[in-house]
Amino acid sequence: MNTDPRHIRISDYQYDLPDERIAKFPLARRDQSKLLIYNKGEVGEDVFCHLPDYLPKGALMVFNNTKVIQARMHFRKSDAHGEPTGALIEVFLLEPALPADYEQMFQTTGHCAWYCLVGNLKKWKEGALERSVNTEHGILHIKAVRGPVHGTSHRIDFYWEVIPLTSHPSPLTTKCSFAEVIDIMGELPIPPYLNRETQESDKTTYQTVYSKIKGSVAAPTAGLHFTPEVLADLDAHGIEREELTLHVGAGTFKPVKSEEMEGHEMHTEYISVRRETITKLLNHGCQCIAVGTTSVRTLESLYYMGLKVMTNPNLNEDQLHVSQWEPYELNISHPSLLTPHSSKEALQALADWMDAHHLEVLHSSTQIIICPGYDYKIVRMLVTNFHQPQSTLLLLVSAFVHGDWHQIYDYALAHDFRFLSYGDSSLLIP
Repeated sequence: MNTDPRHIRISDYQYDLPDERIAKFPLARRDQSKLLIYNKGEVGEDVFCHLPDYLPKGALMVFNNTKVIQARMHFRKSDAHGEPTGALIEVFLLEPALPADYEQMFQTTGHCAWYCLVGNLKKWKEGALERSVNTEHGILHIKAVRGPVHGTSHRIDFYWEVIPLTSHPSPLTTKCSFAEVIDIMGELPIPPYLNRETQESDKTTYQTVYSKIKGSVAAPTAGLHFTPEVLADLDAHGIEREELTLHVGAGTFKPVKSEEMEGHEMHTEYISVRRETITKLLNHGCQCIAVGTTSVRTLESLYYMGLKVMTNPNLNEDQLHVSQWEPYELNISHPSLLTPHSSKEALQALADWMDAHHLEVLHSSTQIIICPGYDYKIVRMLVTNFHQPQSTLLLLVSAFVHGDWHQIYDYALAHDFRFLSYGDSSLLIP
């Protein structure tokens, strides 16, 4: 680390992004998007389907397999007669409260609680919000009850039931999981900068073809370019593929409003990494190609989790949380780490800790912010889209290419690249 990231001025990461350069919809063929190639200071371009041609044989490529949920729910306040004719209230699911585990949450029936953002909150002063939807098994009725404030969000308790259509319903048809509830009642939350309503096509195009684990409220968009054909071509080129999970939170769109980064609070995101993934990283010399900034934040956080268990093997999973500035402070707070440890030492320590705790999957969280001056420990090549001006994602890219982000973005703007979630992609080799 050669810079104090707290004093980075976000205004130094501004560029002019005309609205017409923001892709409102994806291309008809995902893998026909443009691919900018930045290779040690040289910039060129190709088509995304040719990505495998630029990757070293035998490398490990890591994907984020999170799946976007239909996290936006709408209710109308009821009038004096119980008719839903009042103000429209939006409830946006952020993270599970009860149960707190994502997998358990989506399996719950009858009741659960989430921390949520509430739109038009001033119109929801008291009482529950209710909504009913017809399904093939009966009428799905859901009630939302507002609870205490939780940071910038509210705890919302949801209660639901299926009112059967017949007098002798099957128990299977009257039980409905929360995963089914949001599939029926929810709306996919496309990014706000698209300035349009969610369309039916977004349910497919705003998911990666390898998405599996429900929990994100935004897509890991670098992965949107991959098709089964490109994945098969990676295999044919001898690229080993591995997956991990980071659930992308709404904070990914949170603008930096402070002049210096010291005043910006990064959002917490939840990660799941298999023990087998650690083994694969170790087998590849703790080096890999990351698909997307979410994979980057997860992989780099693993290093610091490893350092933590080196100093205290008795930590639990929650205590492995990587806070925002921790990577920049860890050597100071732990004198035993003043001598830098290799990625191999850190990941091996984490693997040993998982074995000692009989863990096949690590469940923890990260708040890591990667700014210029950061020393990357694991990620050696990066596939990523083009990010918003003055965003933490642009800081991450700048850190990766040692400050040379202007050349990349100037080229993309001059050569008709499409920007942001549904836009084109880049392969960065520092």
